[in-house]
Amino acid sequence: MTDRARGQVPLLLIAAFVVATCGLIYELVAGTLASYLLGDSVTQFSTIIGTYLFSMGIGSYLSKYFKGNLIAWFIRIEILVGLVGGFSSCILYVLFEQLPYFRLLLYVLVSLTGILVGLEIPLLMRILQDRLKFKDLVSKVFTVDYIGALLASIVFPMVLIPYLGILRTSLLFGIFNVLVAGYLCFYFQKELIKSVFLKLYAAIAMVVLLIGFIVADQIIRFAEIQAYQDTILYAKSSPYQRIILTKSPSDMRLYLNGNLQFSSLDEYRYHESLVHPGLASLPNAKRVLILGGGDGLALREVLKYPQIESVTLVDLDPAMTSLFQSNAMLVKLNQSSLLSDKVTVINEDAFRWLHSTQAQFDFVIVDFPDPSNYSIGKLYTNSFYKSLSKVITPKGCAVVQSTSPFVARKSFWIINETIRSTGFQTKPYHCYIPSFGEWGFLLIWKNEFHPATTYPPGLRFINAEVFQQLTHFPPDMVEAHSEVNYLHNQALVNTFEKEWQEYTH
Repeated sequence: MTDRARGQVPLLLIAAFVVATCGLIYELVAGTLASYLLGDSVTQFSTIIGTYLFSMGIGSYLSKYFKGNLIAWFIRIEILVGLVGGFSSCILYVLFEQLPYFRLLLYVLVSLTGILVGLEIPLLMRILQDRLKFKDLVSKVFTVDYIGALLASIVFPMVLIPYLGILRTSLLFGIFNVLVAGYLCFYFQKELIKSVFLKLYAAIAMVVLLIGFIVADQIIRFAEIQAYQDTILYAKSSPYQRIILTKSPSDMRLYLNGNLQFSSLDEYRYHESLVHPGLASLPNAKRVLILGGGDGLALREVLKYPQIESVTLVDLDPAMTSLFQSNAMLVKLNQSSLLSDKVTVINEDAFRWLHSTQAQFDFVIVDFPDPSNYSIGKLYTNSFYKSLSKVITPKGCAVVQSTSPFVARKSFWIINETIRSTGFQTKPYHCYIPSFGEWGFLLIWKNEFHPATTYPPGLRFINAEVFQQLTHFPPDMVEAHSEVNYLHNQALVNTFEKEWQEYTH
Protein backbone atom coordinates (compact mmCIF):
# COMPACT_ATOMS: atom_id res chain seq x y z
CA MET A 1 0.00 0.00 0.00
CA THR A 2 1.41 3.40 -1.02
CA ASP A 3 1.89 6.26 1.40
CA ARG A 4 -0.93 8.16 -0.33
CA ALA A 5 -3.31 5.23 0.05
CA ARG A 6 -2.29 4.88 3.69
CA GLY A 7 -2.93 8.59 4.23
CA GLN A 8 -6.41 8.29 2.76
CA VAL A 9 -7.56 5.91 5.50
CA PRO A 10 -8.13 8.51 8.28
CA LEU A 11 -10.03 10.74 5.86
CA LEU A 12 -12.34 7.93 4.79
CA LEU A 13 -12.89 6.89 8.41
CA ILE A 14 -13.88 10.49 9.21
CA ALA A 15 -16.35 10.23 6.33
CA ALA A 16 -17.78 7.06 7.92
CA PHE A 17 -18.10 8.93 11.24
CA VAL A 18 -20.02 11.77 9.54
CA VAL A 19 -22.24 9.30 7.70
CA ALA A 20 -23.20 7.58 10.96
CA THR A 21 -23.77 10.81 12.88
CA CYS A 22 -25.84 12.45 10.15
CA GLY A 23 -27.81 9.28 9.49
CA LEU A 24 -28.95 8.94 13.09
CA ILE A 25 -29.76 12.65 13.29
CA TYR A 26 -32.09 12.36 10.27
CA GLU A 27 -33.75 9.37 11.95
CA LEU A 28 -34.23 11.29 15.21
CA VAL A 29 -35.51 14.37 13.36
CA ALA A 30 -38.16 12.31 11.56
CA GLY A 31 -39.26 10.60 14.77
CA THR A 32 -39.42 13.84 16.74
CA LEU A 33 -41.28 15.72 14.03
CA ALA A 34 -43.76 12.86 13.60
CA SER A 35 -44.43 12.72 17.34
CA TYR A 36 -44.95 16.51 17.40
CA LEU A 37 -47.35 16.47 14.46
CA LEU A 38 -49.07 13.10 14.82
CA GLY A 39 -48.80 12.37 18.56
CA ASP A 40 -48.09 8.98 20.20
CA SER A 41 -44.30 9.31 20.32
CA VAL A 42 -43.68 5.62 21.01
CA THR A 43 -45.56 4.50 17.90
CA GLN A 44 -43.96 7.15 15.71
CA PHE A 45 -40.41 6.45 16.85
CA SER A 46 -40.92 2.69 16.69
CA THR A 47 -42.29 2.65 13.15
CA ILE A 48 -39.84 5.25 11.86
CA ILE A 49 -36.80 3.48 13.34
CA GLY A 50 -38.03 0.18 11.90
CA THR A 51 -38.64 1.70 8.47
CA TYR A 52 -35.30 3.50 8.52
CA LEU A 53 -33.30 0.40 9.47
CA PHE A 54 -35.14 -1.71 6.90
CA SER A 55 -34.41 0.91 4.25
CA MET A 56 -30.74 0.92 5.23
CA GLY A 57 -30.76 -2.81 4.66
CA ILE A 58 -32.17 -2.25 1.17
CA GLY A 59 -29.46 0.34 0.51
CA SER A 60 -26.76 -2.05 1.70
CA TYR A 61 -28.11 -4.75 -0.62
CA LEU A 62 -28.24 -2.39 -3.60
CA SER A 63 -24.66 -1.24 -3.02
CA LYS A 64 -23.33 -4.37 -4.74
CA TYR A 65 -24.69 -3.10 -8.05
CA PHE A 66 -22.56 0.06 -7.92
CA LYS A 67 -19.44 -0.41 -10.01
CA GLY A 68 -16.78 1.74 -11.57
CA ASN A 69 -15.34 4.66 -9.65
CA LEU A 70 -16.68 4.00 -6.15
CA ILE A 71 -15.33 7.28 -4.74
CA ALA A 72 -17.34 9.21 -7.33
CA TRP A 73 -20.45 7.20 -6.42
CA PHE A 74 -19.88 7.83 -2.73
CA ILE A 75 -19.54 11.59 -3.28
CA ARG A 76 -22.75 11.73 -5.35
CA ILE A 77 -24.68 9.80 -2.71
CA GLU A 78 -23.23 11.91 0.11
CA ILE A 79 -24.46 15.08 -1.59
CA LEU A 80 -27.87 13.53 -2.23
CA VAL A 81 -28.14 12.42 1.40
CA GLY A 82 -27.35 15.96 2.49
CA LEU A 83 -30.12 17.40 0.31
CA VAL A 84 -32.78 14.78 1.08
CA GLY A 85 -32.01 14.45 4.79
CA GLY A 86 -31.35 18.16 5.23
CA PHE A 87 -34.59 19.33 3.67
CA SER A 88 -36.81 16.46 4.86
CA SER A 89 -37.93 18.32 7.99
CA CYS A 90 -38.75 21.46 5.98
CA ILE A 91 -40.81 19.47 3.48
CA LEU A 92 -42.70 17.64 6.21
CA TYR A 93 -43.34 20.76 8.27
CA VAL A 94 -44.63 22.80 5.33
CA LEU A 95 -46.83 20.06 3.87
CA PHE A 96 -48.32 18.68 7.11
CA GLU A 97 -51.52 20.73 6.79
CA GLN A 98 -51.63 20.56 3.01
CA LEU A 99 -51.48 16.84 2.22
CA PRO A 100 -54.25 14.36 3.05
CA TYR A 101 -51.66 11.55 2.85
CA PHE A 102 -49.00 13.08 5.06
CA ARG A 103 -47.96 9.75 6.58
CA LEU A 104 -47.18 8.39 3.11
CA LEU A 105 -44.85 11.34 2.44
CA LEU A 106 -43.25 10.87 5.86
CA TYR A 107 -42.38 7.23 5.25
CA VAL A 108 -41.28 7.85 1.66
CA LEU A 109 -38.75 10.43 2.89
CA VAL A 110 -37.63 8.19 5.77
CA SER A 111 -37.22 5.27 3.37
CA LEU A 112 -35.32 7.31 0.79
CA THR A 113 -32.96 8.70 3.42
CA GLY A 114 -32.44 5.21 4.88
CA ILE A 115 -31.65 3.69 1.48
CA LEU A 116 -29.11 6.42 0.69
CA VAL A 117 -27.42 6.12 4.10
CA GLY A 118 -27.46 2.32 3.75
CA LEU A 119 -25.52 2.62 0.49
CA GLU A 120 -22.71 4.66 2.01
CA ILE A 121 -21.05 2.35 4.55
CA PRO A 122 -20.77 -0.64 2.16
CA LEU A 123 -19.31 1.64 -0.52
CA LEU A 124 -16.80 3.04 1.99
CA MET A 125 -15.81 -0.47 3.03
CA ARG A 126 -15.23 -1.43 -0.62
CA ILE A 127 -13.13 1.71 -1.10
CA LEU A 128 -11.09 0.85 2.00
CA GLN A 129 -10.65 -2.86 1.27
CA ASP A 130 -7.42 -2.26 -0.65
CA ARG A 131 -6.12 0.07 2.05
CA LEU A 132 -6.76 -2.02 5.19
CA LYS A 133 -6.65 -5.64 6.23
CA PHE A 134 -10.13 -7.13 6.51
CA LYS A 135 -10.09 -7.40 10.32
CA ASP A 136 -8.90 -3.79 10.63
CA LEU A 137 -11.38 -2.64 8.01
CA VAL A 138 -14.39 -4.09 9.84
CA SER A 139 -13.31 -3.02 13.32
CA LYS A 140 -12.38 0.56 12.40
CA VAL A 141 -15.38 1.28 10.18
CA PHE A 142 -17.89 -0.05 12.69
CA THR A 143 -16.10 1.60 15.62
CA VAL A 144 -16.37 5.07 14.09
CA ASP A 145 -19.92 4.25 12.97
CA TYR A 146 -21.04 3.45 16.51
CA ILE A 147 -19.16 6.41 18.01
CA GLY A 148 -20.93 8.70 15.54
CA ALA A 149 -24.30 7.24 16.51
CA LEU A 150 -23.54 7.76 20.20
CA LEU A 151 -22.54 11.38 19.62
CA ALA A 152 -25.73 12.05 17.66
CA SER A 153 -27.94 10.52 20.36
CA ILE A 154 -26.35 12.74 23.02
CA VAL A 155 -26.20 16.10 21.25
CA PHE A 156 -29.64 15.81 19.62
CA PRO A 157 -31.79 16.24 22.79
CA MET A 158 -29.27 18.20 24.86
CA VAL A 159 -27.93 20.73 22.33
CA LEU A 160 -29.48 20.62 18.88
CA ILE A 161 -33.23 20.71 19.56
CA PRO A 162 -33.05 23.28 22.41
CA TYR A 163 -30.76 25.69 20.51
CA LEU A 164 -31.33 25.07 16.80
CA GLY A 165 -34.77 23.48 16.54
CA ILE A 166 -35.76 20.63 14.26
CA LEU A 167 -35.47 22.36 10.89
CA ARG A 168 -32.04 23.90 11.44
CA THR A 169 -30.75 20.67 12.94
CA SER A 170 -31.50 18.61 9.84
CA LEU A 171 -30.21 21.37 7.54
CA LEU A 172 -26.97 21.66 9.55
CA PHE A 173 -26.26 17.96 9.19
CA GLY A 174 -27.12 18.15 5.51
CA ILE A 175 -24.38 20.79 5.31
CA PHE A 176 -21.97 18.41 7.09
CA ASN A 177 -22.71 15.69 4.52
CA VAL A 178 -22.03 18.05 1.64
CA LEU A 179 -18.86 19.42 3.30
CA VAL A 180 -17.46 15.90 3.43
CA ALA A 181 -18.44 15.32 -0.19
CA GLY A 182 -16.84 18.61 -1.26
CA TYR A 183 -13.58 17.88 0.54
CA LEU A 184 -13.41 14.42 -1.02
CA CYS A 185 -13.91 16.02 -4.45
CA PHE A 186 -10.73 18.03 -4.00
CA TYR A 187 -8.72 15.35 -2.24
CA PHE A 188 -9.47 12.66 -4.83
CA GLN A 189 -9.71 14.94 -7.86
CA LYS A 190 -6.91 13.10 -9.68
CA GLU A 191 -8.87 9.86 -9.34
CA LEU A 192 -12.18 11.35 -10.50
CA ILE A 193 -13.36 11.75 -14.04
CA LYS A 194 -14.88 15.21 -14.62
CA SER A 195 -14.36 16.16 -10.98
CA VAL A 196 -15.38 19.72 -11.88
CA PHE A 197 -18.99 18.61 -12.23
CA LEU A 198 -18.95 16.94 -8.81
CA LYS A 199 -17.46 20.09 -7.30
CA LEU A 200 -20.19 22.18 -8.94
CA TYR A 201 -22.84 19.73 -7.72
CA ALA A 202 -21.47 19.98 -4.17
CA ALA A 203 -21.25 23.79 -4.34
CA ILE A 204 -24.85 24.16 -5.50
CA ALA A 205 -26.06 21.78 -2.79
CA MET A 206 -24.09 23.70 -0.17
CA VAL A 207 -25.55 27.06 -1.26
CA VAL A 208 -29.11 25.67 -1.20
CA LEU A 209 -28.65 24.16 2.27
CA LEU A 210 -27.08 27.33 3.63
CA ILE A 211 -29.99 29.39 2.31
CA GLY A 212 -32.41 26.93 3.93
CA PHE A 213 -30.51 27.18 7.24
CA ILE A 214 -30.62 30.99 7.14
CA VAL A 215 -34.34 31.22 6.28
CA ALA A 216 -35.48 28.34 8.53
CA ASP A 217 -37.49 30.70 10.73
CA GLN A 218 -39.30 32.05 7.67
CA ILE A 219 -40.08 28.49 6.54
CA ILE A 220 -41.56 27.71 9.95
CA ARG A 221 -43.53 30.97 9.94
CA PHE A 222 -44.91 30.23 6.46
CA ALA A 223 -46.02 26.74 7.50
CA GLU A 224 -47.68 28.00 10.64
CA ILE A 225 -49.46 30.81 8.81
CA GLN A 226 -51.00 28.14 6.59
CA ALA A 227 -51.98 26.04 9.60
CA TYR A 228 -53.53 28.76 11.78
CA GLN A 229 -56.31 31.04 10.66
CA ASP A 230 -55.53 33.82 13.15
CA THR A 231 -52.46 36.04 13.38
CA ILE A 232 -49.53 34.35 15.12
CA LEU A 233 -48.33 36.55 17.97
CA TYR A 234 -45.74 34.21 19.42
CA ALA A 235 -44.02 31.03 18.27
CA LYS A 236 -41.21 29.21 20.02
CA SER A 237 -39.83 25.69 20.19
CA SER A 238 -38.80 24.65 23.68
CA PRO A 239 -37.04 21.34 24.42
CA TYR A 240 -40.48 19.93 25.25
CA GLN A 241 -42.96 21.40 22.76
CA ARG A 242 -43.82 23.94 20.07
CA ILE A 243 -45.65 26.89 21.62
CA ILE A 244 -47.94 28.98 19.39
CA LEU A 245 -50.05 31.95 20.49
CA THR A 246 -52.59 33.36 18.02
CA LYS A 247 -54.78 36.47 18.12
CA SER A 248 -57.96 37.48 16.34
CA PRO A 249 -59.97 40.66 17.00
CA SER A 250 -62.01 38.88 19.68
CA ASP A 251 -59.99 35.84 20.70
CA MET A 252 -56.55 34.67 21.81
CA ARG A 253 -55.59 31.01 21.56
CA LEU A 254 -52.71 28.87 22.81
CA TYR A 255 -51.53 25.79 20.91
CA LEU A 256 -48.97 23.24 22.10
CA ASN A 257 -47.60 20.98 19.36
CA GLY A 258 -50.57 22.04 17.23
CA ASN A 259 -53.18 21.13 19.86
CA LEU A 260 -55.48 23.84 21.17
CA GLN A 261 -55.01 24.45 24.91
CA PHE A 262 -57.44 27.31 25.46
CA SER A 263 -59.45 30.06 23.83
CA SER A 264 -59.70 33.31 25.77
CA LEU A 265 -63.40 33.46 24.86
CA ASP A 266 -64.42 30.44 26.90
CA GLU A 267 -61.44 29.28 28.98
CA TYR A 268 -63.24 30.57 32.10
CA ARG A 269 -65.77 27.72 31.75
CA TYR A 270 -62.98 25.16 31.87
CA HIS A 271 -60.97 26.74 34.69
CA GLU A 272 -63.95 27.59 36.89
CA SER A 273 -65.22 24.01 36.51
CA LEU A 274 -61.75 22.63 37.21
CA VAL A 275 -61.04 24.61 40.38
CA HIS A 276 -64.14 25.72 42.26
CA PRO A 277 -66.22 22.55 42.91
CA GLY A 278 -63.30 21.16 44.91
CA LEU A 279 -61.73 24.24 46.46
CA ALA A 280 -65.05 25.85 47.46
CA SER A 281 -65.80 22.72 49.50
CA LEU A 282 -62.65 23.31 51.63
CA PRO A 283 -63.22 26.53 53.62
CA ASN A 284 -60.12 25.86 55.71
CA ALA A 285 -57.78 25.08 52.82
CA LYS A 286 -54.48 26.96 53.05
CA ARG A 287 -52.02 25.10 50.83
CA VAL A 288 -52.69 24.27 47.18
CA LEU A 289 -50.67 22.29 44.64
CA ILE A 290 -51.13 22.69 40.87
CA LEU A 291 -49.55 20.06 38.62
CA GLY A 292 -49.37 21.42 35.08
CA GLY A 293 -51.28 24.62 34.47
CA GLY A 294 -48.25 26.65 33.43
CA ASP A 295 -50.52 29.29 31.88
CA GLY A 296 -51.57 30.45 35.36
CA LEU A 297 -55.30 30.33 34.54
CA ALA A 298 -56.21 27.68 37.10
CA LEU A 299 -53.98 29.56 39.52
CA ARG A 300 -55.99 32.72 38.84
CA GLU A 301 -59.10 30.94 40.11
CA VAL A 302 -57.30 29.58 43.19
CA LEU A 303 -56.19 33.07 44.22
CA LYS A 304 -59.83 34.16 44.47
CA TYR A 305 -59.84 32.47 47.89
CA PRO A 306 -58.26 34.88 50.41
CA GLN A 307 -57.59 32.13 52.97
CA ILE A 308 -55.06 30.44 50.64
CA GLU A 309 -51.59 31.04 52.07
CA SER A 310 -49.39 29.32 49.49
CA VAL A 311 -49.61 27.71 46.07
CA THR A 312 -46.97 25.45 44.55
CA LEU A 313 -47.16 25.13 40.76
CA VAL A 314 -45.15 22.35 39.10
CA ASP A 315 -44.90 22.63 35.31
CA LEU A 316 -42.26 20.91 33.19
CA ASP A 317 -41.58 23.68 30.68
CA PRO A 318 -39.95 26.93 31.88
CA ALA A 319 -40.72 28.46 28.48
CA MET A 320 -44.43 28.24 29.30
CA THR A 321 -44.32 29.73 32.77
CA SER A 322 -41.90 32.44 31.62
CA LEU A 323 -44.20 33.40 28.74
CA PHE A 324 -47.23 33.71 31.01
CA GLN A 325 -45.23 35.73 33.52
CA SER A 326 -43.93 38.27 30.99
CA ASN A 327 -46.33 38.70 28.05
CA ALA A 328 -48.60 41.67 28.84
CA MET A 329 -51.74 40.20 27.23
CA LEU A 330 -51.26 36.85 28.94
CA VAL A 331 -50.49 38.44 32.30
CA LYS A 332 -53.73 40.37 31.93
CA LEU A 333 -55.59 37.16 31.11
CA ASN A 334 -54.27 35.27 34.13
CA GLN A 335 -54.54 38.42 36.30
CA SER A 336 -50.83 38.33 37.18
CA SER A 337 -51.37 35.08 39.06
CA LEU A 338 -47.87 33.73 38.35
CA LEU A 339 -46.37 36.90 39.83
CA SER A 340 -48.16 36.54 43.18
CA ASP A 341 -46.04 36.38 46.34
CA LYS A 342 -48.09 33.37 47.42
CA VAL A 343 -46.92 31.33 44.43
CA THR A 344 -43.84 29.13 44.03
CA VAL A 345 -43.17 27.93 40.47
CA ILE A 346 -41.15 24.72 40.04
CA ASN A 347 -40.09 23.65 36.54
CA GLU A 348 -39.66 19.90 36.94
CA ASP A 349 -41.20 16.65 35.77
CA ALA A 350 -44.34 16.29 37.91
CA PHE A 351 -44.04 12.49 38.10
CA ARG A 352 -40.56 12.62 39.67
CA TRP A 353 -41.31 15.68 41.80
CA LEU A 354 -44.45 14.16 43.28
CA HIS A 355 -42.63 10.93 44.07
CA SER A 356 -39.88 12.75 45.97
CA THR A 357 -41.72 15.55 47.81
CA GLN A 358 -42.60 15.32 51.48
CA ALA A 359 -44.98 18.32 51.40
CA GLN A 360 -48.73 18.04 52.02
CA PHE A 361 -51.55 20.05 50.48
CA ASP A 362 -55.22 20.64 51.22
CA PHE A 363 -56.19 20.81 47.55
CA VAL A 364 -54.42 19.51 44.43
CA ILE A 365 -55.24 20.44 40.84
CA VAL A 366 -54.00 17.95 38.22
CA ASP A 367 -54.17 19.81 34.92
CA PHE A 368 -52.09 17.83 32.44
CA PRO A 369 -52.54 17.56 28.67
CA ASP A 370 -54.57 14.63 27.40
CA PRO A 371 -52.82 11.20 27.44
CA SER A 372 -51.92 11.26 23.74
CA ASN A 373 -48.49 9.67 24.21
CA TYR A 374 -46.67 7.50 26.73
CA SER A 375 -44.61 10.30 28.27
CA ILE A 376 -47.86 12.00 29.31
CA GLY A 377 -49.68 8.72 29.86
CA LYS A 378 -47.48 7.94 32.88
CA LEU A 379 -49.20 10.88 34.61
CA TYR A 380 -52.50 8.98 34.41
CA THR A 381 -51.29 5.67 35.87
CA ASN A 382 -52.08 4.11 39.24
CA SER A 383 -48.41 4.69 40.18
CA PHE A 384 -48.91 8.42 39.79
CA TYR A 385 -52.16 8.45 41.77
CA LYS A 386 -50.52 6.50 44.60
CA SER A 387 -47.91 9.24 44.84
CA LEU A 388 -50.68 11.84 44.65
CA SER A 389 -52.46 10.20 47.59
CA LYS A 390 -49.43 10.79 49.84
CA VAL A 391 -49.43 14.58 49.40
CA ILE A 392 -53.14 15.22 50.11
CA THR A 393 -54.08 15.95 53.71
CA PRO A 394 -56.64 13.60 55.33
CA LYS A 395 -59.48 16.09 54.88
CA GLY A 396 -58.26 17.38 51.52
CA CYS A 397 -59.26 16.55 47.97
CA ALA A 398 -58.04 16.89 44.39
CA VAL A 399 -59.40 17.37 40.88
CA VAL A 400 -58.12 15.71 37.71
CA GLN A 401 -58.60 16.92 34.15
CA SER A 402 -59.86 13.76 32.46
CA THR A 403 -60.42 14.41 28.70
CA SER A 404 -63.78 14.33 26.91
CA PRO A 405 -66.30 11.75 28.17
CA PHE A 406 -68.14 12.16 24.86
CA VAL A 407 -65.32 11.74 22.34
CA ALA A 408 -63.14 9.50 24.52
CA ARG A 409 -65.76 7.86 26.73
CA LYS A 410 -63.73 4.72 27.51
CA SER A 411 -60.64 6.79 28.26
CA PHE A 412 -62.54 8.96 30.73
CA TRP A 413 -63.80 5.96 32.66
CA ILE A 414 -60.37 4.28 32.56
CA ILE A 415 -59.01 7.33 34.38
CA ASN A 416 -61.83 7.07 36.87
CA GLU A 417 -61.23 3.35 37.47
CA THR A 418 -57.46 3.87 37.77
CA ILE A 419 -57.93 6.54 40.45
CA ARG A 420 -60.40 4.37 42.36
CA SER A 421 -57.93 1.45 42.30
CA THR A 422 -55.58 3.47 44.52
CA GLY A 423 -58.15 4.00 47.28
CA PHE A 424 -59.70 7.31 46.24
CA GLN A 425 -63.41 7.98 46.01
CA THR A 426 -64.44 9.88 42.89
CA LYS A 427 -67.14 12.27 41.71
CA PRO A 428 -67.18 12.48 37.89
CA TYR A 429 -68.60 15.58 36.23
CA HIS A 430 -68.46 17.34 32.87
CA CYS A 431 -69.20 20.67 31.24
CA TYR A 432 -69.60 22.04 27.75
CA ILE A 433 -66.81 24.31 26.47
CA PRO A 434 -67.53 25.73 22.99
CA SER A 435 -63.89 25.46 21.83
CA PHE A 436 -63.57 21.83 22.92
CA GLY A 437 -67.04 20.36 23.31
CA GLU A 438 -67.95 18.23 26.35
CA TRP A 439 -65.09 18.00 28.81
CA GLY A 440 -64.67 15.79 31.85
CA PHE A 441 -63.26 16.14 35.36
CA LEU A 442 -62.91 13.92 38.39
CA LEU A 443 -63.13 15.17 41.96
CA ILE A 444 -61.26 12.74 44.20
CA TRP A 445 -60.86 12.36 47.97
CA LYS A 446 -59.82 9.76 50.53
CA ASN A 447 -62.10 10.21 53.55
CA GLU A 448 -64.99 12.60 53.04
CA PHE A 449 -66.28 15.23 50.66
CA HIS A 450 -69.12 17.68 51.19
CA PRO A 451 -70.14 19.65 48.08
CA ALA A 452 -69.92 23.41 48.46
CA THR A 453 -73.10 25.42 48.82
CA THR A 454 -71.41 28.77 48.23
CA TYR A 455 -68.83 29.85 45.67
CA PRO A 456 -66.69 33.01 45.37
CA PRO A 457 -68.56 36.04 44.01
CA GLY A 458 -68.13 37.15 40.43
CA LEU A 459 -67.83 33.74 38.75
CA ARG A 460 -69.19 33.66 35.22
CA PHE A 461 -70.24 30.02 34.97
CA ILE A 462 -70.05 27.67 37.94
CA ASN A 463 -72.15 27.67 41.12
CA ALA A 464 -73.63 25.04 43.43
CA GLU A 465 -76.72 24.49 41.30
CA VAL A 466 -74.77 24.26 38.06
CA PHE A 467 -72.32 21.78 39.60
CA GLN A 468 -75.16 19.42 40.52
CA GLN A 469 -76.28 19.49 36.90
CA LEU A 470 -72.74 18.74 35.71
CA THR A 471 -72.61 15.50 37.71
CA HIS A 472 -75.38 13.95 35.60
CA PHE A 473 -74.24 11.98 32.54
CA PRO A 474 -76.53 11.34 29.56
CA PRO A 475 -76.70 7.82 28.09
CA ASP A 476 -73.94 8.45 25.52
CA MET A 477 -71.47 9.35 28.28
CA VAL A 478 -72.46 6.99 31.13
CA GLU A 479 -69.85 4.77 32.74
CA ALA A 480 -68.34 2.17 30.44
CA HIS A 481 -66.54 -1.02 31.40
CA SER A 482 -62.92 -0.02 31.95
CA GLU A 483 -59.56 -1.31 33.11
CA VAL A 484 -56.83 0.09 35.32
CA ASN A 485 -54.06 2.04 33.60
CA TYR A 486 -50.75 0.67 34.88
CA LEU A 487 -47.30 2.11 34.24
CA HIS A 488 -46.14 -1.13 32.62
CA ASN A 489 -48.99 -1.34 30.07
CA GLN A 490 -50.38 2.20 29.69
CA ALA A 491 -53.66 0.91 28.29
CA LEU A 492 -55.09 4.43 28.42
CA VAL A 493 -52.86 5.83 25.65
CA ASN A 494 -53.89 3.18 23.13
CA THR A 495 -57.58 3.60 23.97
CA PHE A 496 -57.34 7.40 23.83
CA GLU A 497 -55.61 7.40 20.43
CA LYS A 498 -58.14 4.98 18.97
CA GLU A 499 -61.16 6.93 20.23
CA TRP A 500 -59.94 10.31 18.99
CA GLN A 501 -58.93 8.90 15.60
CA GLU A 502 -62.36 7.33 15.16
CA TYR A 503 -64.02 10.62 16.08
CA THR A 504 -61.88 12.84 13.82
CA HIS A 505 -62.00 10.50 10.86
